[in-house]
Amino acid sequence: MSKKYDVCIVGSGAGAGPVAYEMAKSGRSVVVLEKGPWITTADFNKDEIVSSRRDVYTPRRLDEPQVVEWKEEDGKFHAAGNAHGGINLWNGNCVGGSSNFMSAYFHRKKPNDFRLLSTYGPIKGANVVDWPIPYNEMEPYYTKVEQVVGVSGKVVKHSQLEPRSTADFPFPPLAVNVVSSWIDKAAREIGFETIPLPRGILSKPKGHRNACVYSNYCGSYGCSSDAKGSSRAALLNRALDTGNCTILAYAKVFHLETNGRGKVIRAHYHTPDIKAHTIEAEVFVVAAQAIETSRLLLLSKNKEFEHGLANNNYQVGKNLIFSGGGVGSGYFHKEDLSEDAFNKLMQPGLFVNRSIQQWYEIDDEQFGNKAKGGSIDFLFEHANGVGKAIRQKWDDKGYLVYGSDYKKKIYNYFTRQRKLTFEVFNDWLPTDNCFVNIDPMVKDRWGVPVAKIRIDNHPHDLKVGKYLAGKAEKVLRQMGARDVSSGISGSPPPNLQAGGCRFGNDPKTSVLDKNCKAHYIDNLYVTDGSFMPTGGSVPYTWTIYANSFRVADKILEHF
Repeated sequence: MSKKYDVCIVGSGAGAGPVAYEMAKSGRSVVVLEKGPWITTADFNKDEIVSSRRDVYTPRRLDEPQVVEWKEEDGKFHAAGNAHGGINLWNGNCVGGSSNFMSAYFHRKKPNDFRLLSTYGPIKGANVVDWPIPYNEMEPYYTKVEQVVGVSGKVVKHSQLEPRSTADFPFPPLAVNVVSSWIDKAAREIGFETIPLPRGILSKPKGHRNACVYSNYCGSYGCSSDAKGSSRAALLNRALDTGNCTILAYAKVFHLETNGRGKVIRAHYHTPDIKAHTIEAEVFVVAAQAIETSRLLLLSKNKEFEHGLANNNYQVGKNLIFSGGGVGSGYFHKEDLSEDAFNKLMQPGLFVNRSIQQWYEIDDEQFGNKAKGGSIDFLFEHANGVGKAIRQKWDDKGYLVYGSDYKKKIYNYFTRQRKLTFEVFNDWLPTDNCFVNIDPMVKDRWGVPVAKIRIDNHPHDLKVGKYLAGKAEKVLRQMGARDVSSGISGSPPPNLQAGGCRFGNDPKTSVLDKNCKAHYIDNLYVTDGSFMPTGGSVPYTWTIYANSFRVADKILEHF
Protein backbone atom coordinates (compact mmCIF):
# COMPACT_ATOMS: atom_id res chain seq x y z
CA MET A 1 0.00 0.00 0.00
CA SER A 2 1.42 3.41 -0.97
CA LYS A 3 2.19 5.98 1.70
CA LYS A 4 -0.40 8.61 2.55
CA TYR A 5 1.16 12.03 3.18
CA ASP A 6 -0.06 14.78 5.45
CA VAL A 7 0.30 17.38 2.69
CA CYS A 8 0.58 17.05 -1.08
CA ILE A 9 1.76 20.20 -2.91
CA VAL A 10 1.33 20.60 -6.67
CA GLY A 11 4.13 22.85 -7.93
CA SER A 12 7.34 23.91 -6.25
CA GLY A 13 7.76 27.65 -6.78
CA ALA A 14 7.17 30.66 -4.54
CA GLY A 15 3.66 29.54 -3.59
CA ALA A 16 4.81 26.03 -2.69
CA GLY A 17 8.12 26.55 -0.90
CA PRO A 18 6.84 28.22 2.30
CA VAL A 19 4.15 25.55 2.81
CA ALA A 20 6.62 22.70 2.29
CA TYR A 21 9.13 24.40 4.61
CA GLU A 22 6.65 25.00 7.43
CA MET A 23 4.96 21.62 7.20
CA ALA A 24 8.25 19.71 7.17
CA LYS A 25 9.61 21.76 10.07
CA SER A 26 6.52 20.97 12.11
CA GLY A 27 7.01 17.22 11.57
CA ARG A 28 4.32 16.75 8.94
CA SER A 29 5.03 14.51 5.97
CA VAL A 30 5.07 16.47 2.70
CA VAL A 31 5.29 15.45 -0.95
CA VAL A 32 5.94 18.02 -3.66
CA LEU A 33 4.88 17.13 -7.21
CA GLU A 34 6.82 19.13 -9.81
CA LYS A 35 6.10 18.65 -13.51
CA GLY A 36 9.60 19.73 -14.58
CA PRO A 37 13.12 18.43 -13.88
CA TRP A 38 15.10 18.79 -10.67
CA ILE A 39 17.88 21.18 -11.64
CA THR A 40 20.37 21.72 -8.82
CA THR A 41 22.70 24.60 -8.05
CA ALA A 42 25.61 22.71 -9.62
CA ASP A 43 23.66 22.46 -12.87
CA PHE A 44 23.15 26.19 -13.26
CA ASN A 45 25.66 28.04 -15.40
CA LYS A 46 25.67 31.17 -17.52
CA ASP A 47 25.04 29.42 -20.84
CA GLU A 48 23.48 32.15 -22.96
CA ILE A 49 22.10 29.73 -25.56
CA VAL A 50 20.31 27.69 -22.90
CA SER A 51 18.73 30.74 -21.30
CA SER A 52 17.79 32.73 -24.39
CA ARG A 53 17.45 30.40 -27.39
CA ARG A 54 16.28 27.03 -26.04
CA ASP A 55 13.26 25.69 -24.13
CA VAL A 56 15.34 24.20 -21.32
CA TYR A 57 13.50 25.74 -18.38
CA THR A 58 10.08 25.64 -20.04
CA PRO A 59 8.22 22.78 -21.73
CA ARG A 60 8.56 22.01 -25.44
CA ARG A 61 5.48 23.57 -26.94
CA LEU A 62 5.08 20.64 -29.30
CA ASP A 63 4.58 18.55 -26.14
CA GLU A 64 2.60 21.09 -24.14
CA PRO A 65 1.08 23.79 -26.33
CA GLN A 66 -1.30 26.49 -25.22
CA VAL A 67 -4.12 28.17 -27.10
CA VAL A 68 -4.08 31.96 -26.84
CA GLU A 69 -6.91 34.31 -27.79
CA TRP A 70 -6.11 37.89 -28.85
CA LYS A 71 -8.41 40.74 -29.81
CA GLU A 72 -7.82 41.62 -33.44
CA GLU A 73 -8.52 44.90 -35.24
CA ASP A 74 -12.09 43.79 -35.94
CA GLY A 75 -12.71 43.79 -32.18
CA LYS A 76 -13.25 40.04 -32.09
CA PHE A 77 -11.11 37.47 -30.31
CA HIS A 78 -9.20 35.00 -32.46
CA ALA A 79 -7.61 31.86 -31.01
CA ALA A 80 -4.38 30.23 -32.16
CA GLY A 81 -2.28 27.40 -30.77
CA ASN A 82 1.36 28.21 -30.00
CA ALA A 83 2.92 24.80 -30.73
CA HIS A 84 4.81 26.23 -33.71
CA GLY A 85 5.37 29.79 -32.50
CA GLY A 86 3.65 32.82 -31.05
CA ILE A 87 3.41 34.02 -27.48
CA ASN A 88 4.66 31.52 -24.87
CA LEU A 89 3.09 31.83 -21.43
CA TRP A 90 5.13 29.01 -19.88
CA ASN A 91 7.99 29.85 -17.53
CA GLY A 92 10.12 28.21 -14.87
CA ASN A 93 9.04 24.56 -15.04
CA CYS A 94 11.54 22.89 -12.73
CA VAL A 95 12.01 22.36 -9.00
CA GLY A 96 11.78 25.85 -7.50
CA GLY A 97 9.74 27.10 -10.43
CA SER A 98 10.28 30.51 -11.95
CA SER A 99 11.71 31.77 -8.64
CA ASN A 100 14.97 30.23 -9.88
CA PHE A 101 15.09 32.78 -12.69
CA MET A 102 13.56 35.88 -11.14
CA SER A 103 15.41 39.19 -10.88
CA ALA A 104 14.16 39.25 -7.27
CA TYR A 105 12.83 42.81 -7.14
CA PHE A 106 11.29 42.59 -3.67
CA HIS A 107 8.93 45.51 -3.13
CA ARG A 108 6.07 45.02 -0.69
CA LYS A 109 2.57 45.87 -1.74
CA LYS A 110 1.18 48.91 0.03
CA PRO A 111 -2.03 49.35 2.04
CA ASN A 112 -3.87 50.88 -0.93
CA ASP A 113 -3.18 47.71 -2.95
CA PHE A 114 -5.39 45.85 -0.48
CA ARG A 115 -8.20 48.43 -0.75
CA LEU A 116 -8.21 49.38 -4.42
CA LEU A 117 -11.99 49.68 -4.72
CA SER A 118 -12.55 51.48 -1.41
CA THR A 119 -9.66 53.89 -1.98
CA TYR A 120 -10.14 54.86 -5.64
CA GLY A 121 -13.64 53.75 -6.50
CA PRO A 122 -14.90 51.61 -9.38
CA ILE A 123 -13.41 51.76 -12.87
CA LYS A 124 -15.81 51.07 -15.74
CA GLY A 125 -15.06 47.74 -17.39
CA ALA A 126 -12.79 46.53 -14.57
CA ASN A 127 -13.65 43.99 -11.87
CA VAL A 128 -11.90 45.90 -9.10
CA VAL A 129 -12.50 44.66 -5.53
CA ASP A 130 -10.92 44.98 -2.10
CA TRP A 131 -8.87 42.13 -0.70
CA PRO A 132 -10.59 40.20 2.13
CA ILE A 133 -7.59 40.90 4.39
CA PRO A 134 -5.86 44.22 5.14
CA TYR A 135 -2.18 45.03 4.73
CA ASN A 136 -1.48 44.67 8.44
CA GLU A 137 -2.50 41.00 8.31
CA MET A 138 0.13 40.35 5.65
CA GLU A 139 2.83 42.55 7.21
CA PRO A 140 4.26 40.01 9.68
CA TYR A 141 4.71 37.58 6.81
CA TYR A 142 6.50 40.13 4.65
CA THR A 143 8.88 40.42 7.59
CA LYS A 144 9.18 36.65 7.80
CA VAL A 145 10.19 36.45 4.14
CA GLU A 146 12.89 39.06 4.76
CA GLN A 147 14.35 36.89 7.48
CA VAL A 148 13.80 33.33 6.19
CA VAL A 149 14.28 33.81 2.45
CA GLY A 150 16.62 36.76 2.87
CA VAL A 151 16.15 40.31 1.56
CA SER A 152 19.01 42.79 1.07
CA GLY A 153 18.47 46.52 1.01
CA LYS A 154 18.14 49.74 2.95
CA VAL A 155 14.88 51.20 4.23
CA VAL A 156 14.76 54.96 3.71
CA LYS A 157 11.95 57.32 4.53
CA HIS A 158 9.96 58.35 1.48
CA SER A 159 6.51 59.61 0.61
CA GLN A 160 5.06 56.18 -0.19
CA LEU A 161 6.78 54.05 2.46
CA GLU A 162 4.49 51.29 3.70
CA PRO A 163 4.13 50.55 7.45
CA ARG A 164 6.85 48.22 8.77
CA SER A 165 7.31 46.34 12.02
CA THR A 166 11.11 46.35 11.65
CA ALA A 167 13.42 49.29 11.02
CA ASP A 168 15.46 47.78 8.22
CA PHE A 169 16.17 44.72 6.08
CA PRO A 170 18.18 41.91 7.68
CA PHE A 171 20.90 42.04 4.98
CA PRO A 172 22.75 45.18 3.84
CA PRO A 173 22.37 46.47 0.27
CA LEU A 174 24.13 44.75 -2.61
CA ALA A 175 27.02 46.59 -4.28
CA VAL A 176 25.91 49.04 -6.97
CA ASN A 177 27.39 50.60 -10.09
CA VAL A 178 28.34 54.29 -10.20
CA VAL A 179 25.27 54.90 -12.37
CA SER A 180 23.10 54.60 -9.25
CA SER A 181 24.56 57.84 -7.89
CA TRP A 182 23.93 59.49 -11.27
CA ILE A 183 20.26 58.47 -11.07
CA ASP A 184 19.99 59.86 -7.53
CA LYS A 185 21.61 63.17 -8.54
CA ALA A 186 19.50 63.65 -11.65
CA ALA A 187 16.30 62.84 -9.77
CA ARG A 188 17.10 65.35 -7.03
CA GLU A 189 17.77 68.05 -9.59
CA ILE A 190 14.26 67.73 -11.04
CA GLY A 191 12.52 67.19 -7.71
CA PHE A 192 12.08 63.42 -7.96
CA GLU A 193 12.54 60.95 -5.11
CA THR A 194 14.58 57.76 -5.59
CA ILE A 195 14.89 54.86 -3.18
CA PRO A 196 17.17 51.79 -2.98
CA LEU A 197 15.58 48.74 -4.57
CA PRO A 198 15.40 45.77 -2.14
CA ARG A 199 16.39 42.44 -3.62
CA GLY A 200 15.69 38.85 -2.64
CA ILE A 201 19.42 38.17 -3.08
CA LEU A 202 21.87 37.66 -0.22
CA SER A 203 24.59 40.26 0.23
CA LYS A 204 26.11 38.08 2.99
CA PRO A 205 26.13 34.29 3.45
CA LYS A 206 23.16 32.65 5.18
CA GLY A 207 23.39 29.05 6.33
CA HIS A 208 24.45 26.88 3.39
CA ARG A 209 23.79 29.69 0.91
CA ASN A 210 26.60 31.93 -0.31
CA ALA A 211 26.48 35.67 -0.86
CA CYS A 212 26.05 37.11 -4.35
CA VAL A 213 29.18 36.79 -6.51
CA TYR A 214 28.05 39.50 -9.00
CA SER A 215 28.25 37.17 -11.98
CA ASN A 216 26.69 39.76 -14.33
CA TYR A 217 23.97 37.22 -15.27
CA CYS A 218 21.10 37.32 -12.77
CA GLY A 219 17.54 37.70 -14.03
CA SER A 220 16.49 34.85 -16.36
CA TYR A 221 19.41 32.71 -15.09
CA GLY A 222 19.64 30.19 -12.28
CA CYS A 223 21.90 31.26 -9.42
CA SER A 224 25.13 29.26 -9.06
CA SER A 225 25.85 30.61 -5.55
CA ASP A 226 22.33 30.15 -4.08
CA ALA A 227 22.33 33.84 -3.16
CA LYS A 228 19.07 34.34 -5.01
CA GLY A 229 16.13 33.53 -2.76
CA SER A 230 14.51 30.90 -4.96
CA SER A 231 12.01 28.51 -3.43
CA ARG A 232 14.47 25.71 -4.15
CA ALA A 233 17.54 27.26 -2.50
CA ALA A 234 15.88 29.11 0.38
CA LEU A 235 13.07 26.76 1.40
CA LEU A 236 12.83 23.37 -0.31
CA ASN A 237 16.43 22.42 0.43
CA ARG A 238 15.79 23.18 4.10
CA ALA A 239 12.54 21.21 4.03
CA LEU A 240 14.46 18.24 2.63
CA ASP A 241 16.97 18.53 5.48
CA THR A 242 14.20 17.68 7.98
CA GLY A 243 13.66 14.27 6.42
CA ASN A 244 9.93 15.00 6.22
CA CYS A 245 9.80 16.27 2.66
CA THR A 246 9.80 14.27 -0.60
CA ILE A 247 10.10 15.92 -4.02
CA LEU A 248 8.98 14.06 -7.12
CA ALA A 249 10.23 15.69 -10.33
CA TYR A 250 8.64 15.00 -13.73
CA ALA A 251 5.29 14.49 -11.96
CA LYS A 252 2.67 16.28 -14.03
CA VAL A 253 -0.61 16.41 -12.11
CA PHE A 254 -3.70 16.24 -14.34
CA HIS A 255 -6.56 15.45 -11.94
CA LEU A 256 -7.52 15.91 -8.30
CA GLU A 257 -9.97 13.26 -7.13
CA THR A 258 -12.61 13.95 -4.49
CA ASN A 259 -14.55 11.54 -2.29
CA GLY A 260 -18.04 12.87 -3.04
CA ARG A 261 -18.19 14.66 0.31
CA GLY A 262 -16.21 17.83 -0.40
CA LYS A 263 -12.72 16.49 0.19
CA VAL A 264 -9.79 15.82 -2.15
CA ILE A 265 -8.30 12.36 -1.59
CA ARG A 266 -5.85 11.79 -4.46
CA ALA A 267 -3.67 13.59 -6.96
CA HIS A 268 -3.30 11.81 -10.30
CA TYR A 269 -0.11 12.56 -12.20
CA HIS A 270 1.71 11.51 -15.35
CA THR A 271 5.39 10.75 -15.72
CA PRO A 272 7.32 11.25 -19.00
CA ASP A 273 6.64 7.65 -20.01
CA ILE A 274 2.92 8.55 -20.16
CA LYS A 275 2.13 6.28 -17.19
CA ALA A 276 -0.35 7.53 -14.60
CA HIS A 277 0.25 7.42 -10.83
CA THR A 278 -1.53 8.62 -7.70
CA ILE A 279 -0.64 10.25 -4.39
CA GLU A 280 -2.88 10.28 -1.32
CA ALA A 281 -2.79 13.01 1.32
CA GLU A 282 -4.78 14.66 4.08
CA VAL A 283 -4.39 18.20 2.68
CA PHE A 284 -3.75 19.31 -0.92
CA VAL A 285 -2.12 22.58 -1.92
CA VAL A 286 -2.08 23.76 -5.54
CA ALA A 287 0.68 26.19 -6.49
CA ALA A 288 1.26 25.51 -10.18
CA GLN A 289 1.21 29.19 -11.29
CA ALA A 290 -1.98 30.98 -12.20
CA ILE A 291 -2.71 29.57 -15.65
CA GLU A 292 -1.89 25.95 -14.83
CA THR A 293 -3.61 26.09 -11.44
CA SER A 294 -6.86 27.17 -13.09
CA ARG A 295 -6.38 24.52 -15.78
CA LEU A 296 -5.93 21.76 -13.18
CA LEU A 297 -9.04 22.74 -11.22
CA LEU A 298 -11.10 22.94 -14.42
CA LEU A 299 -9.82 19.53 -15.54
CA SER A 300 -10.74 17.94 -12.20
CA LYS A 301 -14.41 17.45 -13.01
CA ASN A 302 -16.54 14.73 -11.42
CA LYS A 303 -20.12 14.13 -10.33
CA GLU A 304 -19.56 16.27 -7.24
CA PHE A 305 -18.02 19.17 -9.13
CA GLU A 306 -19.45 18.98 -12.65
CA HIS A 307 -17.70 22.15 -13.86
CA GLY A 308 -14.38 21.60 -12.12
CA LEU A 309 -13.10 21.80 -8.55
CA ALA A 310 -14.26 24.90 -6.65
CA ASN A 311 -16.01 26.09 -9.81
CA ASN A 312 -19.55 25.87 -8.49
CA ASN A 313 -20.08 29.55 -9.34
CA TYR A 314 -18.01 29.58 -12.54
CA GLN A 315 -15.23 31.71 -11.05
CA VAL A 316 -12.21 29.43 -11.67
CA GLY A 317 -10.01 30.94 -14.36
CA LYS A 318 -11.79 34.29 -14.29
CA ASN A 319 -10.05 37.62 -13.64
CA LEU A 320 -6.63 36.45 -14.78
CA ILE A 321 -4.12 39.28 -14.40
CA PHE A 322 -0.54 39.96 -15.35
CA SER A 323 1.49 43.11 -14.62
CA GLY A 324 0.76 46.34 -16.44
CA GLY A 325 3.51 48.66 -17.60
CA GLY A 326 6.45 48.27 -19.94
CA VAL A 327 10.06 49.28 -20.44
CA GLY A 328 12.17 52.22 -21.53
CA SER A 329 15.83 53.04 -22.03
CA GLY A 330 18.58 55.53 -22.79
CA TYR A 331 22.23 55.26 -23.89
CA PHE A 332 25.45 56.62 -22.39
CA HIS A 333 28.29 56.98 -24.88
CA LYS A 334 32.03 56.90 -24.29
CA GLU A 335 32.62 60.24 -26.00
CA ASP A 336 30.18 62.00 -23.65
CA LEU A 337 31.98 60.90 -20.45
CA SER A 338 35.40 61.16 -18.85
CA GLU A 339 37.55 58.08 -19.15
CA ASP A 340 37.21 57.35 -15.43
CA ALA A 341 33.43 57.76 -15.46
CA PHE A 342 33.04 55.55 -18.53
CA ASN A 343 35.26 52.82 -17.07
CA LYS A 344 33.21 52.81 -13.87
CA LEU A 345 29.99 52.71 -15.87
CA MET A 346 31.22 49.68 -17.82
CA GLN A 347 32.13 47.70 -14.70
CA PRO A 348 30.18 44.42 -15.02
CA GLY A 349 28.22 42.58 -12.37
CA LEU A 350 27.28 45.45 -10.08
CA PHE A 351 23.60 46.25 -9.74
CA VAL A 352 21.69 49.49 -10.32
CA ASN A 353 19.04 48.92 -7.62
CA ARG A 354 17.22 52.23 -7.84
CA SER A 355 13.48 52.73 -7.81
CA ILE A 356 10.94 55.53 -7.90
CA GLN A 357 7.63 55.03 -6.09
CA GLN A 358 6.78 58.72 -5.82
CA TRP A 359 3.75 58.16 -8.05
CA TYR A 360 2.47 54.98 -6.44
CA GLU A 361 -0.54 57.20 -5.94
CA ILE A 362 -1.11 59.75 -8.70
CA ASP A 363 -2.60 63.15 -7.91
CA ASP A 364 -2.92 64.71 -11.34
CA GLU A 365 -5.86 66.44 -12.97
CA GLN A 366 -5.64 64.24 -16.07
CA PHE A 367 -6.81 61.35 -13.86
CA GLY A 368 -9.58 63.37 -12.23
CA ASN A 369 -9.46 62.30 -8.62
CA LYS A 370 -6.47 60.51 -7.13
CA ALA A 371 -5.56 57.33 -8.98
CA LYS A 372 -3.46 54.28 -8.27
CA GLY A 373 -0.02 54.60 -9.88
CA GLY A 374 2.98 52.31 -9.70
CA SER A 375 6.70 51.66 -9.49
CA ILE A 376 9.70 52.45 -11.70
CA ASP A 377 12.80 50.25 -11.36
CA PHE A 378 16.09 51.08 -13.09
CA LEU A 379 18.47 48.40 -14.36
CA PHE A 380 21.08 47.82 -17.03
CA GLU A 381 20.32 46.10 -20.31
CA HIS A 382 20.71 42.37 -19.71
CA ALA A 383 24.30 41.21 -20.13
CA ASN A 384 23.30 38.33 -22.41
CA GLY A 385 25.55 38.81 -25.43
CA VAL A 386 23.42 36.69 -27.76
CA GLY A 387 20.43 38.98 -27.37
CA LYS A 388 22.53 42.12 -27.71
CA ALA A 389 24.15 40.90 -30.92
CA ILE A 390 20.86 39.83 -32.49
CA ARG A 391 19.35 43.26 -31.81
CA GLN A 392 22.20 44.90 -33.80
CA LYS A 393 21.49 43.09 -37.07
CA TRP A 394 19.36 45.90 -38.50
CA ASP A 395 20.47 49.34 -39.64
CA ASP A 396 18.57 52.62 -39.14
CA LYS A 397 16.53 52.01 -42.30
CA GLY A 398 15.49 48.48 -41.37
CA TYR A 399 17.92 46.64 -43.63
CA LEU A 400 20.01 43.68 -42.48
CA VAL A 401 23.66 44.41 -41.70
CA TYR A 402 26.25 41.86 -42.86
CA GLY A 403 29.94 40.99 -42.61
CA SER A 404 32.50 43.53 -41.45
CA ASP A 405 29.85 46.26 -41.02
CA TYR A 406 27.95 43.99 -38.67
CA LYS A 407 31.11 43.08 -36.74
CA LYS A 408 32.02 46.75 -36.36
CA LYS A 409 28.51 47.62 -35.17
CA ILE A 410 28.59 44.86 -32.56
CA TYR A 411 32.07 45.86 -31.39
CA ASN A 412 31.05 49.49 -30.92
CA TYR A 413 27.84 48.49 -29.15
CA PHE A 414 29.70 46.33 -26.64
CA THR A 415 32.66 48.67 -26.02
CA ARG A 416 31.65 52.30 -26.59
CA GLN A 417 28.27 52.68 -24.89
CA ARG A 418 26.02 51.22 -22.20
CA LYS A 419 22.26 51.03 -22.16
CA LEU A 420 20.37 51.92 -18.98
CA THR A 421 16.79 50.70 -18.91
CA PHE A 422 13.78 51.03 -16.67
CA GLU A 423 10.75 48.85 -16.02
CA VAL A 424 7.33 50.20 -15.11
CA PHE A 425 5.01 48.14 -12.90
CA ASN A 426 1.37 49.13 -12.50
CA ASP A 427 -1.93 47.32 -12.04
CA TRP A 428 -3.23 45.06 -14.79
CA LEU A 429 -6.89 45.58 -13.98
CA PRO A 430 -9.03 42.41 -13.94
CA THR A 431 -11.67 42.30 -16.68
CA ASP A 432 -14.22 39.88 -18.09
CA ASN A 433 -12.02 39.32 -21.15
CA CYS A 434 -8.88 38.00 -19.48
CA PHE A 435 -9.34 34.45 -18.26
CA VAL A 436 -8.33 30.78 -18.49
CA ASN A 437 -10.46 28.00 -19.92
CA ILE A 438 -9.89 24.51 -21.32
CA ASP A 439 -9.54 24.10 -25.07
CA PRO A 440 -11.96 21.44 -26.34
CA MET A 441 -9.73 20.33 -29.23
CA VAL A 442 -6.01 20.74 -28.49
CA LYS A 443 -4.32 18.23 -26.17
CA ASP A 444 -0.80 17.80 -24.80
CA ARG A 445 1.35 14.74 -25.42
CA TRP A 446 -0.36 12.95 -22.50
CA GLY A 447 -3.77 13.43 -24.13
CA VAL A 448 -4.89 16.09 -21.62
CA PRO A 449 -6.74 19.19 -22.87
CA VAL A 450 -4.56 22.31 -22.75
CA ALA A 451 -5.21 25.75 -21.33
CA LYS A 452 -7.00 28.26 -23.52
CA ILE A 453 -6.03 31.76 -22.41
CA ARG A 454 -7.86 34.89 -23.45
CA ILE A 455 -5.72 38.02 -23.20
CA ASP A 456 -7.13 41.52 -22.94
CA ASN A 457 -6.14 44.58 -20.96
CA HIS A 458 -7.98 47.63 -19.72
CA PRO A 459 -7.08 50.97 -21.38
CA HIS A 460 -6.57 52.50 -17.93
CA ASP A 461 -3.50 50.27 -17.50
CA LEU A 462 -1.82 51.87 -20.51
CA LYS A 463 -2.66 55.39 -19.37
CA VAL A 464 -1.02 54.82 -15.98
CA GLY A 465 1.98 53.05 -17.54
CA LYS A 466 2.62 55.88 -20.00
CA TYR A 467 2.37 58.45 -17.21
CA LEU A 468 5.03 56.63 -15.17
CA ALA A 469 7.25 56.04 -18.20
CA GLY A 470 7.20 59.78 -18.88
CA LYS A 471 8.61 60.41 -15.39
CA ALA A 472 11.38 57.84 -15.90
CA GLU A 473 12.30 59.34 -19.27
CA LYS A 474 12.79 62.72 -17.59
CA VAL A 475 15.34 61.17 -15.25
CA LEU A 476 17.30 59.63 -18.12
CA ARG A 477 17.35 62.90 -20.04
CA GLN A 478 18.48 64.79 -16.95
CA MET A 479 21.34 62.28 -16.67
CA GLY A 480 22.42 63.11 -20.21
CA ALA A 481 21.31 59.87 -21.86
CA ARG A 482 20.82 59.77 -25.61
CA ASP A 483 18.01 58.18 -27.61
CA VAL A 484 15.63 58.01 -24.66
CA SER A 485 12.46 56.06 -25.42
CA SER A 486 9.85 53.82 -23.83
CA GLY A 487 7.17 51.35 -24.78
CA ILE A 488 4.02 50.64 -22.80
CA SER A 489 1.79 47.89 -24.13
CA GLY A 490 -0.92 45.44 -23.25
CA SER A 491 1.27 42.41 -23.88
CA PRO A 492 1.32 40.06 -20.87
CA PRO A 493 4.65 39.29 -19.17
CA PRO A 494 4.56 35.47 -18.71
CA ASN A 495 6.61 35.62 -15.49
CA LEU A 496 4.12 37.96 -13.81
CA GLN A 497 0.82 36.11 -13.84
CA ALA A 498 -1.80 36.02 -11.09
CA GLY A 499 -5.53 35.74 -10.53
CA GLY A 500 -7.86 33.05 -11.80
CA CYS A 501 -8.68 31.79 -8.29
CA ARG A 502 -9.24 35.03 -6.43
CA PHE A 503 -9.85 34.90 -2.69
CA GLY A 504 -12.78 36.63 -1.01
CA ASN A 505 -15.59 36.27 1.48
CA ASP A 506 -18.42 35.57 -0.99
CA PRO A 507 -18.35 32.19 -2.80
CA LYS A 508 -20.43 33.71 -5.59
CA THR A 509 -17.61 36.03 -6.62
CA SER A 510 -14.50 34.17 -5.46
CA VAL A 511 -12.90 30.73 -5.59
CA LEU A 512 -11.09 30.77 -2.23
CA ASP A 513 -11.90 32.06 1.23
CA LYS A 514 -9.68 34.64 2.91
CA ASN A 515 -7.31 31.87 4.06
CA CYS A 516 -6.98 30.58 0.46
CA LYS A 517 -8.99 27.42 1.15
CA ALA A 518 -11.32 26.55 -1.71
CA HIS A 519 -14.98 27.23 -1.07
CA TYR A 520 -16.93 23.97 -0.73
CA ILE A 521 -13.76 21.84 -0.32
CA ASP A 522 -12.47 21.12 3.17
CA ASN A 523 -8.83 20.35 2.40
CA LEU A 524 -7.83 22.19 -0.80
CA TYR A 525 -5.71 25.35 -0.71
CA VAL A 526 -4.23 27.50 -3.49
CA THR A 527 -1.07 29.42 -2.64
CA ASP A 528 0.48 30.72 -5.85
CA GLY A 529 -0.43 34.13 -7.32
CA SER A 530 -3.85 32.82 -8.34
CA PHE A 531 -5.34 34.07 -5.08
CA MET A 532 -4.81 37.76 -5.91
CA PRO A 533 -8.01 39.63 -6.86
CA THR A 534 -5.88 42.60 -7.96
CA GLY A 535 -2.17 42.62 -8.65
CA GLY A 536 -0.82 45.84 -7.26
CA SER A 537 2.03 47.84 -8.75
CA VAL A 538 5.08 45.74 -7.84
CA PRO A 539 6.41 42.31 -8.90
CA TYR A 540 4.44 39.54 -7.21
CA THR A 541 7.01 37.16 -5.75
CA TRP A 542 7.43 38.69 -2.30
CA THR A 543 3.66 38.80 -1.78
CA ILE A 544 3.25 35.20 -2.99
CA TYR A 545 5.93 34.11 -0.53
CA ALA A 546 4.35 36.08 2.32
CA ASN A 547 0.86 34.80 1.65
CA SER A 548 2.11 31.23 1.39
CA PHE A 549 3.70 31.53 4.85
CA ARG A 550 0.39 32.98 6.10
CA VAL A 551 -1.61 30.09 4.64
CA ALA A 552 0.89 27.58 6.04
CA ASP A 553 -0.07 28.77 9.51
CA LYS A 554 -3.74 28.16 8.66
CA ILE A 555 -2.97 24.65 7.41
CA LEU A 556 -1.13 23.88 10.65
CA GLU A 557 -4.29 24.98 12.47
CA HIS A 558 -6.22 22.50 10.28
CA PHE A 559 -4.08 19.71 11.76
